[in-house]
Amino acid sequence: MTHAYTPGLRVTERAILRRERILPLKGDVLVKLGDRLQASDIVAKTDLPGNVQTINVINILGIEADEIRHFVKKKEGDPVEKDEVIAESKPLLGLSFLKTAVKSPTKGAIERISDVTGQVIIREPAMPVQVHAYVDGDVVEVREREGVVMETRGGFVQGIFGIGGETDGPIEVVVDSTADVLDADRIKPEHKGKVVVGGNLITSAAFKAGQKAGVAGIVGGGFNDKDLKEILGYDLGVAITGAETVGLTLIVTEGFGAIKMADKTFALLKKSGGKKACISGATQIRAGVIRPEVIVPDLATPRDAFLPRDVAENEGMKAGDIIRVIREPYFGRVGRVKNLPHDLSVIESETKVRILEVEFDDGTSAVVPRANVETIED
Repeated sequence: MTHAYTPGLRVTERAILRRERILPLKGDVLVKLGDRLQASDIVAKTDLPGNVQTINVINILGIEADEIRHFVKKKEGDPVEKDEVIAESKPLLGLSFLKTAVKSPTKGAIERISDVTGQVIIREPAMPVQVHAYVDGDVVEVREREGVVMETRGGFVQGIFGIGGETDGPIEVVVDSTADVLDADRIKPEHKGKVVVGGNLITSAAFKAGQKAGVAGIVGGGFNDKDLKEILGYDLGVAITGAETVGLTLIVTEGFGAIKMADKTFALLKKSGGKKACISGATQIRAGVIRPEVIVPDLATPRDAFLPRDVAENEGMKAGDIIRVIREPYFGRVGRVKNLPHDLSVIESETKVRILEVEFDDGTSAVVPRANVETIED
């Protein structure tokens, strides 16, 4: 049988997933191997060095660099408060009001007093960083002073695009079908802290209503790119997303514009209504692909009932697989692989490529380059 290896979006009720939870700098790991954690539990912490402020004391006081220590009132390592006097000139003619004072621009500590440059360097307070478990699950690996690897199992949905960081909350499906647009009137105050699921387009008004209501996240089939620019205030381009501070996490499962969510995705999310979802909007479409995701942990079901992801990945694409077209003119449409011809075919651009025949949900068929589709894995 002909196989093709192609990027895939996974939608399944049964996944075993592992996620690294690593500090940006070495620090302290707070959990141990085998611990079962909740998504909000802190697994590791560290302190990032504070920013540096440089003060040119000799220019302010009009002195020579090698004289600086006679005028600085602090020594290296001493703490300072914002606007505290750290150096001052001698009184002119014995008149104290004619002294020049140098004040600290920030709270911190004296890191260096240089009698070469005549500068005082102040280090701002360290910034504490905490890494959370992100998912309900088990600690399966501990990396000394770096972090842990978490394992969870349950429902899993990968999206096309997202913004916003990691969060969690109970799933609330607020539409009846994949054809329904998610507009502002479907977002209610009682959705605070929940992951709201729509079926088709997520409108800009719905996003703003979600911000106002304090929802944890919104998941839907499509979103308009012009609305994205309005929300962020800039063109996103090909940047890595996930660090946006927009008040909630947005996950789009199909693409930009009014596109219905795939039936399988909608059915899984609807079946998971009321259950806790751990979600991330982080997206990277270049090398080292990162997909936004919805994870619905199911730790009550025995691990033996789940299959690890690499089983599905090793099989490749074959007839009968569910795929999504990711290029025009069929962008966003979902169907099943009907045929995988082995020979190269000439397409409209007059190039020779491998193609496939796809049968869409409405019964129509089309021939598309294999590079223009991605699989929706079971």
